[in-house]
Amino acid sequence: MTQIIQVAAIALATLGTGAATMSVMNEDIPDLQVPEGAWASTGALDDRAFTVHGVDVGSGAVLEDELLFRDGTFQSVDCQNYCDFGWSDYQTKEIDGVIHFTATAICPDAPHTVVFYGQVDGDAITLEGTWTTRRWYWTNQIVMEASGTATDFDNAIAVSG
Repeated sequence: MTQIIQVAAIALATLGTGAATMSVMNEDIPDLQVPEGAWASTGALDDRAFTVHGVDVGSGAVLEDELLFRDGTFQSVDCQNYCDFGWSDYQTKEIDGVIHFTATAICPDAPHTVVFYGQVDGDAITLEGTWTTRRWYWTNQIVMEASGTATDFDNAIAVSG
């Protein structure tokens, strides 16, 4: 019984000093780094929608999504369905006729941050992104790559709710 009390006392002392906390916490993983540049809230992609197909780079899982742009805001239908992310501001810049965009979506009810960076060339879209979940005891990140094509905006909005 004395050994049990000693082990309990050591455990309490360790927890009290924060040593146990340090040993189980992971390092933070940074969100996707978007290239620097003259980003602006131009609404250049407003009233456009894209169907994208991609992959979770780490696991190979297939990803399908609808991306919507409206009134200077952006929404991923998958993000909305998963965590009610809502509409997020997006920014654009144009390089050689290609519209580059970035958006950061933050879940209001859970520690999820999704960063998108993509290019729209006519009706074609390519993008990369990270979905990062940060909790005090671990950080998990999904790295994604996708591409797709424009779809009817009004129909996409009606389907997304």
